Amino acid sequence: MNIFKNLKYIAKGGKTSIGKSIRWELIHAIFIGMPSGILLVVIWELFKEAPDQALIKNLVYTMGGMLILQFYFAAKSMIASNMVSCEIGATGRMKLGEHLRKLSMGFFKKRDPGDITTILLQDMDNVEWILGHSIGNLYNAIFSVIIMSCFLLYMDWRLALSLFGGILIGIPFIMLASSIVSRLGKIHKKILSQTGSRFLEYLLGIRYIKAYGMGGKKFKTLDTALKNLKRQSIRTEAIPGPFVLIPIIFLELGFLGMVSLGLYFLIGGSLSVAVLIAFLILGYRFYEPLKIITIDLIIIRYMKIGIDRVVSVLKTQPLKESVEDVTLDNFDIEFKNVSFSYLDDEVLQNISFKISEKSLTALVGPSGSGKTTITNLIARFWEVHKGDIFIGERSIKNIKQERLFSYISQVFQEVYLFNDTIYNNIKVGNKNATHEQILEAARKAQCMEFIEKLPKGFDTIAGEGGSKLSGGQKQRISIARALLKNSPIVLLDEATASLDPENELYIQKAIQQLVEDKTVIVIAHKLKTVKNADKIIVLNEGIVEECGKHDELLKKDGLYAHLWNEQQKTGGWKLNVKAKK
Repeated sequence: MNIFKNLKYIAKGGKTSIGKSIRWELIHAIFIGMPSGILLVVIWELFKEAPDQALIKNLVYTMGGMLILQFYFAAKSMIASNMVSCEIGATGRMKLGEHLRKLSMGFFKKRDPGDITTILLQDMDNVEWILGHSIGNLYNAIFSVIIMSCFLLYMDWRLALSLFGGILIGIPFIMLASSIVSRLGKIHKKILSQTGSRFLEYLLGIRYIKAYGMGGKKFKTLDTALKNLKRQSIRTEAIPGPFVLIPIIFLELGFLGMVSLGLYFLIGGSLSVAVLIAFLILGYRFYEPLKIITIDLIIIRYMKIGIDRVVSVLKTQPLKESVEDVTLDNFDIEFKNVSFSYLDDEVLQNISFKISEKSLTALVGPSGSGKTTITNLIARFWEVHKGDIFIGERSIKNIKQERLFSYISQVFQEVYLFNDTIYNNIKVGNKNATHEQILEAARKAQCMEFIEKLPKGFDTIAGEGGSKLSGGQKQRISIARALLKNSPIVLLDEATASLDPENELYIQKAIQQLVEDKTVIVIAHKLKTVKNADKIIVLNEGIVEECGKHDELLKKDGLYAHLWNEQQKTGGWKLNVKAKK
């Protein structure tokens, strides 16, 4: 099974060794099987005409000692296996998280969010369960069977082989059940991920579900997903069930066959009563570990699906990393013949432009024209499909990702805050920042006005995603982060697009502090906010349609002039409600 290979791959780089846990399990297994074998020798000796009492006494003492050692090694193996499972569970999730951070955004575009969540949580739970329980049970069972088999073969090979017959007949059914579980398990995992996605959708869209009365039976998407999960869960359990029971039935029949054969040999005089009694006592016990193996093999086969999914993510190639760690002293930005597509949807078509260092450049154009895509490509969230992007005359492909990120500060229109204090959320911008630097960034970002009014000030918890703060407050904290980072390039997805006038004023002041002496690219929806930009790049359907300053573009009477005139018309728009008579 490549399951062990995959487990080692997941555990690679961790502090705890799987091998150490397995060694303790092997020792424990030996001490489980040995007392049963010694018991056979005791029974054999008791039925002799002149039993050796000293030997029996020593054997009984040995069994007692082995039982004590069995408890000792059971404790050691349990501690070792649980430490390994917990350690690998924790480090494995961190390893996954770190690897996901290095992947292109294209990976997330193709994968369902619920699928990634299932891999991080439930599939990693499978890793923990196998390491903490299944492997130990399997090793104990296998080695107990091997040790007892040796003793039984020594006592009477004919009866021993009759016991093995039940195992051989049951093996094809175990393989069949395992194959069915593997096939159904893959479907079950897929539906489980889909259900997780529907739950995420339900929680994230709860406001709209409430607003439009989509709760309860009306929310069919989640209801359908849950019904599919129920149906597939039953199929995954019920269909392989009979095939799992059949081998167990054959084991029982094998024991009855051994008893019949033993009686036949006893009557024929080729078997002693002592040996038959020994087989009657231990023969049935011989099958107990085999039943455990049968069940655990099926469970492991199902859990293997989750482990394979974890490994498939870890083996997904991240963006190619530069070997050389170069530093830049110039921050001109240039696009040369860049084309890019989201899956099959072409967004940018062979675009070229240059942005001078320490200048303000605005990206404008209709929705879907490629504005946000350009900023994402500069930060190398995605890889261009054709052409290249340069910063300081060096391709961003030849700059280490961590180094590239250090040169760029981003303020997104949708701000995400962590469920931590406001102080720590600002510190995200620079983990090495001093207390004074954090306070200064908060002051420049116009945060002090609302932070000082909060019950716990900077120690106030922002809530998941910043749920305890208003949109304007979250945006100011986001700008404080960027100020603290103090990167030479600033990418702005117009932060004031959906704010009230008061917050817009605060944020405009904060942005002025942020962009001072920087290379700034701003995605502009309100054209009046960028009329004084050094350069305005007008995008339309993935191409650069116009480029220039505000006055130059108005004189061209092209797309920019059209957009400007339309915004002037809508600036005085009012809701027209006719009075009732």
